[in-house]
Amino acid sequence: MKRYDAIVIGAGHNGLTNAAYLAKAGLDVLVVERNPYIGGATVSRELHEGWLYSNCSYVCSLLRPEITRDLELPRHGLQVVPYGGGVTFMENGDYFASFEDHEAQLREIARHSVRDANAYERYHTDVTKQTRLIRPFLLRTPPDPTSFKPRDIKELLFLAKAFYHLGEETLNDTFRFWTMSIGDYLNEYFETDVLKAALAGSGIIGTALGVYSPGSAYVLLHHYMGDVDGTVGAWGFARGGMGAVSGALAKAFQSYGGEIKVAAEVSRIVVKNGRTTGVALANGDEYHSDIVVSNLDPRRTFTVIMDESDLPADIVTKAKNFKIRGSSGKLNIALDGLPTFTGLDPNSRLMIGDMHFSDSLENMERAYDDWKNGTWSKKPYLDMVIPTQTDPTMAPPGKHMMSVFVQYAPPKLATGEWTDADRDAFGKTVLDTIGNHSPDFKDLILHVEVRTPQDIENEVGLTEGNIFQGELTFDQLLFNRPFPGYAQYRGPVQGLYLCGSGTHPGGGVMSAPGANAAREIFLDLKRDNLVPEAYADD
Repeated sequence: MKRYDAIVIGAGHNGLTNAAYLAKAGLDVLVVERNPYIGGATVSRELHEGWLYSNCSYVCSLLRPEITRDLELPRHGLQVVPYGGGVTFMENGDYFASFEDHEAQLREIARHSVRDANAYERYHTDVTKQTRLIRPFLLRTPPDPTSFKPRDIKELLFLAKAFYHLGEETLNDTFRFWTMSIGDYLNEYFETDVLKAALAGSGIIGTALGVYSPGSAYVLLHHYMGDVDGTVGAWGFARGGMGAVSGALAKAFQSYGGEIKVAAEVSRIVVKNGRTTGVALANGDEYHSDIVVSNLDPRRTFTVIMDESDLPADIVTKAKNFKIRGSSGKLNIALDGLPTFTGLDPNSRLMIGDMHFSDSLENMERAYDDWKNGTWSKKPYLDMVIPTQTDPTMAPPGKHMMSVFVQYAPPKLATGEWTDADRDAFGKTVLDTIGNHSPDFKDLILHVEVRTPQDIENEVGLTEGNIFQGELTFDQLLFNRPFPGYAQYRGPVQGLYLCGSGTHPGGGVMSAPGANAAREIFLDLKRDNLVPEAYADD
């Protein structure tokens, strides 16, 4: 078989980003993907005739603008349309509206509590400080705090400088914020249940934590770090669904001469004399390269597609102990028309944003209790969008597609593996929750795809269906991600690299791990830095 300069395992967004940078630098790069399509969890799929589903990731914000510009993704078809605001429906028939416009948001909060409207100014300022602190580190390689190499010392000084500029009081608040629960954090600012519930959702999405679990406050920050068209914290829809992101990355990669092979499942990373020599596929084919980059999570990389005998014993142990806990499911729904919701004007712009149905922290924590007891939440937290209001290309004229992210659903039930009956019951719970607030919703349903964490793992390869490839808790962040000593994208075998969301800075459709890993490969190849770092004054 042909020899390549580099082989990337997995055509998810991080794998494609990594491959595109390597190919742009002139390397001969092959991407191998086990599915018959590219994108991993960043896909658009026609699973009901005429409807295009973003059936895994569903909204765009975290994709780093530096990468978008560097790889010229708009030239390759990527268009992200921002949406502003959203709505949280209340059990009493009222709702809480979220607006992008700050003054409109203050008026809406004041409708529920004048005190909380005043507190929101302080909350917004404090969270913005945290966002500005973190963003410059997204496209930087974490330092090794135990190293005395000049580069690591320089990065530690950069980190120290950033914290120094916060000031003593803000620094104390920062460390406290990173380790506390989002529920406790919001309770310090607000008194209104629905306001706290509306804000807390970003602290639990995709993670096996409840609103009162320590560390969930940082998860909220993780979701606030993105931007659309320069607006920090904004979210948007990729025209054509989330597959447009991976499609643009693939086109960029191929424009530099890269090669993609689909339906090419890797059974083993080949190691000889302590270094990688290529990959062996499940069909018996082998492809050779001195550089192998895994877009799989650390546990799957080190315990599934590598022989334990090729690895240090401590790495295998660390990989098995790496926290990857599935907590969410997904429904994708084809609708015969646009549903109406109780108390909300059908022409309201709030319909364009995200919709939620949990109006108190107590309800959200009880939903987490169900997960801990080994079942799906009976009153789940839903993050629901209808992207066809903004992007009509995803459904036939006059029809709509609804995407529903569901928290919580365990990867394995207390009764054992998921069955078809369990999946149907889980889907019914979600549909009933939406139907409680929409009188015509169920009559409009034409097709429903229900995905449990088990389904997501089996199809996409995300262990336990965890969308972040590992918990975003303080013990698994920065130079601890995925584990100490291996946070700089290099594996324990020469020529092996990691570029997935299980590395810094974590999950979401960000592409930063893929870009950062490429920079480390260039460093080892003694090439000029060809990948942008985050701006120090961001």
